[in-house]
Amino acid sequence: MEKMKHFIDCSVGTYACNLRCHYCYVAQNFIFTQKVPDFKYSAEHIGKALSKKRLGGTCMFNICAAGETLIPQKVIDYTKAILKEGHYVMIVTNGMLTKRFEEFADFPEDYRKRLFFKVSYHYLELKRLNKFDVFFKNIELIKKMKASFTVEVTPSDELIPYIDEMKEVSLKHLGALPHITVARDESKPDYPLLTKLSREEYIKTWGQFDSMMFDFKISVFGEKRKEYCYAGNWTWTLNLITGTMKQCYQTNYFQNIYKNINKPIHFVNIGKCKAPHCHNAHAFLCFGSIPELKTPFYAELRNRVCNDGSEWLQPEMKAFMSCKLEMSNEQTRPRKDVVINFVYNFIYKTAMFARHILKKINKQYKSNEVHK
Repeated sequence: MEKMKHFIDCSVGTYACNLRCHYCYVAQNFIFTQKVPDFKYSAEHIGKALSKKRLGGTCMFNICAAGETLIPQKVIDYTKAILKEGHYVMIVTNGMLTKRFEEFADFPEDYRKRLFFKVSYHYLELKRLNKFDVFFKNIELIKKMKASFTVEVTPSDELIPYIDEMKEVSLKHLGALPHITVARDESKPDYPLLTKLSREEYIKTWGQFDSMMFDFKISVFGEKRKEYCYAGNWTWTLNLITGTMKQCYQTNYFQNIYKNINKPIHFVNIGKCKAPHCHNAHAFLCFGSIPELKTPFYAELRNRVCNDGSEWLQPEMKAFMSCKLEMSNEQTRPRKDVVINFVYNFIYKTAMFARHILKKINKQYKSNEVHK
């Protein structure tokens, strides 16, 4: 069985989307736009920057945009380049862009076996637009191309009256219930649950889907991680457009891994988590960024066995998703990593303090000008 060297969570800075879900993080922050950013690097360059040799082995990539991931053509090109290097790729999508799935269907079979789609089941939008036929037709296309997929629901209070209806439609077309994720309120600094329900009511309401993904996510949601974390080394985040690599979402240490692809990548353990809680714990923790923490395999959180006996995960993807990163990485805690983190944190805090002082001086200057 092939072992996983790194899990790399890739962001695509586009807010363009063909849906308008009320619970969307983009909608929460009022930043919808249909503009697609400029991808200045070629797919060939991306492939070389993310080669197996440079990364030290086979990696799992997750590609997700703030809007709909598959709108930019370059995402398709970059995905093909990464698959060509022998890696595995997961793509978050609302499942509506048929043309894109037809493009993926033309990929070589070996590529498609290492491709996984996280298809968001935006039930209320599908109902509003009357697009259920397009949605489920595209899932059938994923099955035919022998790629893997999962179907997941972002739980919201507005969706609660439609739960029975949503289940019925899912069982009819998929032969299985969708998985349930956990929605967070990004307008608040501690990222609490996005609901007016109590935690107990929330669990009772959405726990009825028998989703291991929901069960695990809610079990660690809001829990501050105090263990030693290998984010920045075993796992990291990457801006797929610019090449900016960070240890995790909340960190002051970063580097650009696209500018000089002949230079090695510097991996620095984050050690101590800086976030209020690991809100994407289902990926980072289940792949094993904190090896002392016992978690389910990621495959268990994503797969479903349908009424006809088929599974959402193809054998190759299921096996790779059943890896833990400790299988191919050493558990070392270099002192240099502590020093690097301290220096970058000091530089960041100093810069923020200087910025605050300059703003204060500028405000006082303008006030003096007014009273002259």
